[in-house]
Amino acid sequence: MPRYLDDDQRQELQRRRDTFGWRSEWPTWMVIAAIYGGWFGVALNARTLGLVPSVALLAVLSCWYMSLQHELIHAHPTRWPLVNMLFGLAPLAVWFPYEVYRESHLRHHDDVHLTDPARDPESYYVTPAQWTNAGPVLRAALAARNTFAGRMLIGPWFSIAASWREAAQAVAEGRWRIVASWAVHLALLALLAGWLESRCGIPWRAFVFGVGYASLALASVRSFQEHRAAERESERTVVNEAAWPWRLLFLNNNYHAVHHDLPGVPWFALGEIYARRRDAYRASNGGFIVRGYGEWARRHAFAQGAEPVHPFAAPVAGAGADAGRNEAARGRDTARLAS
Repeated sequence: MPRYLDDDQRQELQRRRDTFGWRSEWPTWMVIAAIYGGWFGVALNARTLGLVPSVALLAVLSCWYMSLQHELIHAHPTRWPLVNMLFGLAPLAVWFPYEVYRESHLRHHDDVHLTDPARDPESYYVTPAQWTNAGPVLRAALAARNTFAGRMLIGPWFSIAASWREAAQAVAEGRWRIVASWAVHLALLALLAGWLESRCGIPWRAFVFGVGYASLALASVRSFQEHRAAERESERTVVNEAAWPWRLLFLNNNYHAVHHDLPGVPWFALGEIYARRRDAYRASNGGFIVRGYGEWARRHAFAQGAEPVHPFAAPVAGAGADAGRNEAARGRDTARLAS
């Protein structure tokens, strides 16, 4: 359900829903065309561009694609989930099936439990029990993952390993919808990797470990300190006043507090909504405002943005099993998914 700042904002947004931009969603359609056109345009010209520039460009486009998948999950550009799924099904970002990400991300939007490691699949916190059960190497890795550099360098490995673990659990537990999503994803991934190698001269290893890993690392920029542990729900989500290249890459998901309040609002409206009520949003989220991703990099390059253990989380039964499932879901949103 949307959470409006006040009745004036509710009425304003109801009026805007009838405008041509919101009804047609033409900016989202343009992004779809740009991503697919750009991705396959780079791939088809990889022999001319060279392998390293091609992989770098594809990684940026794959990160952008993950931002598009986030929009598709939130019913843009159409109201029909099946139609939106068709635009997000391609494994351009390699590692995570669209439908699996969709299921976990929608659970993330239960703001009552936002950041709770036992309930929020995108939390980067752990429970006291999980921390106690972790060995020194894992504890060090969890602490490093909460630095800006660590989130980019080793964060994707956490996500990838957890996704494999969850896929194996789905098979063991007979969760056939999840298994089917993985089967479709892996089949499409094999076809795409084969085409890239035979037609475009991009080895499958460069695609899987170059494009796939680099796009996850780039998306980790957005997810760093996107949420914090706070007693008030409205103070758990950041607004990052990033420069326009980042805003475009992440489709305005840097205005994350606005998105969590109004998850049905299209990406292209979030910036204006925030700008019109900036002071109100600063008051609402307890001043959890960052002036660009460079601020995070300067302040937390090698310093933790937050301690790994959630300050309000109580030990829960079965914490180890929950940790595995939540880590997998957390990895799938690394921006996208962005939750």
